[in-house]
Amino acid sequence: MNDRAGHRRARRLAVGAAVVLALAGMNGPWLYRFGTERYHEYKINRPEYKADNGHWDVVEFPEELRLNTIHAALLHTGKVLLIAGSGNNQDNFDAKKFDTRIWDPVKGTVKTVPTPKDLFCTGHTQLANGNLLIAGGTKRYEKLKGDVTKAGGLMIVHNENPDRPVTLPAGTRFTGKENGRTFVSKDPVLVPRAKKVFDKATGRFLRNDPGLGRIYVEAQRSGKKYETGTQDNYRIQGLTGSEARNTYGIAQKLALDKKDFQGIRDAFEFDPVAEKYIKVDPMNEARWYPTLTTLSDGKVLSLSGLDEIGQLVPGKNEVFDPATRKWTYTKGVRQFPTYPAITLMQNGKLFYSGSNAGYGPDDVGREPGVWDLATNEFTKVPGMSDPKLLETSGTVLLPPAQDEKYLVIGGGGVGESARSSKRTRLVDLLDRKPEFTDGPELEKGTRYPQYSILPDDTVLVSGGSEDYRGRGDSDILQARIYDGRSNTFDRVADPLVGRNYHSGSILLPDGRVMFFGSDSLYADRANTKPGTFEQRIEIYTPPYLYRDARPSLSGGPKTVARGGSATFTSAHASSLRTARLIRPSASTHVTDTDQRSIALDLTRTKDGITVTIPKNRNLVESGWYMLFVTDDQGTPSKAQWVKVT
Repeated sequence: MNDRAGHRRARRLAVGAAVVLALAGMNGPWLYRFGTERYHEYKINRPEYKADNGHWDVVEFPEELRLNTIHAALLHTGKVLLIAGSGNNQDNFDAKKFDTRIWDPVKGTVKTVPTPKDLFCTGHTQLANGNLLIAGGTKRYEKLKGDVTKAGGLMIVHNENPDRPVTLPAGTRFTGKENGRTFVSKDPVLVPRAKKVFDKATGRFLRNDPGLGRIYVEAQRSGKKYETGTQDNYRIQGLTGSEARNTYGIAQKLALDKKDFQGIRDAFEFDPVAEKYIKVDPMNEARWYPTLTTLSDGKVLSLSGLDEIGQLVPGKNEVFDPATRKWTYTKGVRQFPTYPAITLMQNGKLFYSGSNAGYGPDDVGREPGVWDLATNEFTKVPGMSDPKLLETSGTVLLPPAQDEKYLVIGGGGVGESARSSKRTRLVDLLDRKPEFTDGPELEKGTRYPQYSILPDDTVLVSGGSEDYRGRGDSDILQARIYDGRSNTFDRVADPLVGRNYHSGSILLPDGRVMFFGSDSLYADRANTKPGTFEQRIEIYTPPYLYRDARPSLSGGPKTVARGGSATFTSAHASSLRTARLIRPSASTHVTDTDQRSIALDLTRTKDGITVTIPKNRNLVESGWYMLFVTDDQGTPSKAQWVKVT
């Protein structure tokens, strides 16, 4: 009865749309647009269309719960953590209004979580215990050249005393010996003691290498006349005697030029069960726009980012130990642009695709390659097309992860460049001599593509913009599904909402994909009106969920060891063909180093299936995963959460 009524309603809509279209030719463009929109609505809601192309739905939170989502992570509770911090809003930052929400996509509930620091442009990754590690964020917003009123910049504080460190409080004054100008520090700084250097052969003392501290300083007064143009030594007011002789500052130009964002050292774990932030030891380096990625021993590497001065961290990378919740520097120094796409390989080394989200010199750390963290050796991978257009590109480890093939999607020029790339690039890291080759092209040059692995071994690629932050109304309302087996894109239903900067996507446990964010610079094609942050969430339901039925999966253990097996119940065991462990995403700034889909050995039992987890700890990192099975039509089950120990 309901089906027949639905068919009657569809016929009425079709007839109505046809009548409106006929009238549109006589009554002008408004009626034509109205009729076209009605027909489009009819078309995209037809069952046949959904079965071929999928469907998009927009989710709007109650007004008081909306936020500028910058970061999103799927928690093992099935809920989604949405982090805004100050949300790229200077007024929120000044008012210390920092936002976090937990959204339950099943129940549709939204909960506010107290946010301890400005986690705008932080880094994050999933930990083995199920918590989300979050590190870095915003200490100060950028100031454009015309908005800077007090000359300022980096002061390097030298301590030549080998016997004791020196702590200088915020508000310390530095007066130039040559220029006579006085600058004031904005934060406290600890300057380590000098290091005694001896001749290794004779043991004879050679010199003291001074301890160095870095601090941001500003002129006491506003105005161009307080700028400096050359290097000078600075006397530190308030110090006397030997301390005054041993401790001094050196600064280059201190000017009214643009001041970049500054990072923080703070780090937290987010507990999905208690639904709260837990403070852990801060990083050694302040970082804004860092990448966090898991290492072979389960520790987490934090790298790149802008420091507390607003400068790119000079290759000083560090590791978080979940057992002690402390950070230590890595032995080697290697510099990358901010938010570099770096992931763990099956051999324990790290792959850097060249994708990144922005800040850094255009000639440092931008070439793709394989990085051995133990030796700090970096082996370049050749063949990348559009190598100068990798900023704001996306990188995904294609399923299954065992094949170690990567797809690099789109990208653009460094900084605020209008250039963008249509290209996709493929690389097989299991080749003896890996080299990039081109994959299928996109229709348009695409910065900020969103991408999510699906349970059927395909990848959903959507959105982005042709120009920097969607300038010129250049958002791309298109979506495609990439099939690595045929190396082809299949165009599917178009998204309803444009997504560019500060956007991303997350695979949900029911097989749908959520999309968040977008931070357009302008709101019109002429670039005359300021843009507004896109607060709506959009859900894409892939074609595989519009088939007659989906396989069931239930029971089984909640934990399983690497190399171990687990048995689950399914009423559709005879039709099941694949089993995949998919690591939950933690996405921001076109970067998601967590997502990967791991193929499991599958055997059918009388009442279900038994799956076996691979033994390689670099392939299967400890932690929570979604277990999906798919049938002979490629239709996935809902996920079962499994913790790999």
